[in-house]
Amino acid sequence: MASLRTVGRRPIGLVRDGLAGGGQKGGFKSAFEAEIVAEVEALVGDGAADNWDFEAIETAARRQAMSVAARAVERRLNADTSDHAGPALPCACGQPARYAGRRDKTFESVLGRLTLSRAYYYCGSCKTGFCPRDRALGLQYGSLSPGALRMVGRVGAMVSFEEGRELLTELAGVHVPTKHVERAAEALGREIAADERRVVEAPAGEEAVTPTLYLGMDGTGVPVRKQELMYRAGKQPDGTAKTREVKLVTVWSAEGRDGKGKPVRDEGSISYSAAIESAATRDIDDQPAEFTQRVLREAIRRGFEKAGRSVVLGDGALWIWNLADEHFPGAIQIVDLYHAKGHVWDVAKSIYGAGSDLAEQWAKTRRDELDEGKIDNILAALRHHIDSNDEARRCFDYVSRNRHRMRYPEFRAQGLCVGSGVVEAGCKTAIGVRCKRAGMHWTVAGVDAIIALRCCQLSGRFEEFWERRSASREATG
Repeated sequence: MASLRTVGRRPIGLVRDGLAGGGQKGGFKSAFEAEIVAEVEALVGDGAADNWDFEAIETAARRQAMSVAARAVERRLNADTSDHAGPALPCACGQPARYAGRRDKTFESVLGRLTLSRAYYYCGSCKTGFCPRDRALGLQYGSLSPGALRMVGRVGAMVSFEEGRELLTELAGVHVPTKHVERAAEALGREIAADERRVVEAPAGEEAVTPTLYLGMDGTGVPVRKQELMYRAGKQPDGTAKTREVKLVTVWSAEGRDGKGKPVRDEGSISYSAAIESAATRDIDDQPAEFTQRVLREAIRRGFEKAGRSVVLGDGALWIWNLADEHFPGAIQIVDLYHAKGHVWDVAKSIYGAGSDLAEQWAKTRRDELDEGKIDNILAALRHHIDSNDEARRCFDYVSRNRHRMRYPEFRAQGLCVGSGVVEAGCKTAIGVRCKRAGMHWTVAGVDAIIALRCCQLSGRFEEFWERRSASREATG
């Protein structure tokens, strides 16, 4: 990342002007500390402990210290004019852009507002202008400094934009309007989404040697604006839709065991990737579906097929197993046990009535048979009702189609997970908590950007992305 000493075409000198004075780095530090101490002492004054509460003192002192730091940075940058690189510079269009003086612009930084003076070049051919220093400092994309943008990205991924604005103000003293939080977070999310498609690297060395890796897929609806639902069928009584489906892929390991010896997810092992994408591929398509490509990228990043054992877990949806059959033919396939039990319970309620003793007894017997791997017994029990009950017929088809994925005693004997709770939790954690709150109605582009931002952070990849972003800026600076 460009430092304060290299923001122009030559190193910034130590300007002899108050706080920025001194011929050595230590002199700047001493002057800076002295000014902060003087400002805070003047603010607090004698007898402050008698007249103020401590919260008021520390809040005011922090605000004052940040103000001093902002003035110091502002003076230091504005005193350096090395970004004036002559009468003309090449424009992106290939034509020369002429120097048109210096222009001021106010930016929101982690220190507060900074007004910076920058050399401005204007291209008469394409009618656009640019400031070289903006690119050097990472300020060319808006009115937020890199540090402030990073904060906005953090809060925008975790809470609503209005709550993010409040947190930035309360915790960091950074004042960014709600709409700016939204725009900046979504812009950063779009960068992350592009980075996710571009950067696909398999783990190196010992990272690739994992005893067992699990890959789960699922979908969950998010509320979108009416214009995003035109001509789309849905589950409403009138056949219309209120949501668009986000498809999620998650990869994790589960080498740990709980008190009963059941496998549990390893802390820090889980990664997420998601978007509103289709998993359907037509015969005439020469590329896999968008979501299939996302799954393959995540599998490569995690070394899924290099693991000692690879397992695909899902709820029984046909698209999941079609994708697994085609792209992970060597993986063990397991239908989530709890989804399977939910299906037989739906049949019991449909046949005997919800809450009845007969329904409870019939469902318990079927659930026990699932645990014991007695699939033939379940099919026999369902067969008695398939002609008179649609729920029983659907469940019969479901169990028949997935019976090889329901060998639960065998899977447990191998120490494998048989439940997709990690995937279910992922739909809630990565998508629902942020994107499905009351009153939210997204554009597809907006929600995809925030989902990309959130998945990046929850997967522990934000620092790597930020480093690539900074390196890219330096390379083009």
